[in-house]
Amino acid sequence: MRFVTSIALALAFSLPASVVHAETPERILSVGGAVTETVFALGAGKNIVAVDQTSYYPWAATHTLPNVGYVRSLAAEGLLSLKSDILIAGPEAGPPQILEQVSQAGLKVVQLKEGYSPEIAIEHFHQIGKALDRETEADELATTFAKDLETVKADIAKSTSHPRVLFLLSAGRGAPMAGGEHTAADAIIKLAGGINAASAIKGYKPLSPEAAIGMEPDILMMMTQTVEALGGANAVMSAPEIAHTRAAQNKRLIIVDGLYTLGFGPRTAHALRDLAIELHPETSFTPLPERPWTAAK
Repeated sequence: MRFVTSIALALAFSLPASVVHAETPERILSVGGAVTETVFALGAGKNIVAVDQTSYYPWAATHTLPNVGYVRSLAAEGLLSLKSDILIAGPEAGPPQILEQVSQAGLKVVQLKEGYSPEIAIEHFHQIGKALDRETEADELATTFAKDLETVKADIAKSTSHPRVLFLLSAGRGAPMAGGEHTAADAIIKLAGGINAASAIKGYKPLSPEAAIGMEPDILMMMTQTVEALGGANAVMSAPEIAHTRAAQNKRLIIVDGLYTLGFGPRTAHALRDLAIELHPETSFTPLPERPWTAAK
């Protein structure tokens, strides 16, 4: 049943049989959650032979595929053993020497440009489309994505509130890490019309109780796995680093799916709308049409 579901989902992303892609690589190794989403959105999901741990959407297809491990700690032997035609890697994929090693061994490697913005996402669509001989589909994806994004941005511009949002990432048993500038969290918070409460720092830094209070967050934002790692929403609100913040006292916590909200892939316009609704309850947001790449499960 899983195999049948996977094939059906792959076909749902594909173009009609009359469209021929003679040069599309037959065996694609996709590393990076947004990369995998994009490959499926371009109709080439059926050609993926393996993914990494961050590639869990669309679930019905990706969870049946071989997994090469965590995106940042790949192993050359595992990558080469798949006999792929091409490796498409997200900006975070590595280590760099492993990608260089498999490239020298004859595997074509396409690594995407780093950055967190809708413009970078569109650039990724085109880069992947070119690598897979799916340039027409990439153009269509980019056009639809941009249209949805403009609809959301127009509604956000009508918002009257600008809440201070603190994104926290769990890093094991120590203090949670606050997401500062040059992070995906910073980018999506600002796009959604919020203020990043941790904008004074760059990257991710451990959060002390004093620093958290000084940031004056109105809202906390965390990924589902971070909340689970800290023991649930109630445990989060009572954690010493968080308990005395305005957000904790008002029980304002937004729990997000990391890939959906922070991935900057084909679903970003829809994810931005969902986040903006949480940040601006006073604003009415226009519904977005369901797209093939947002409807998959």
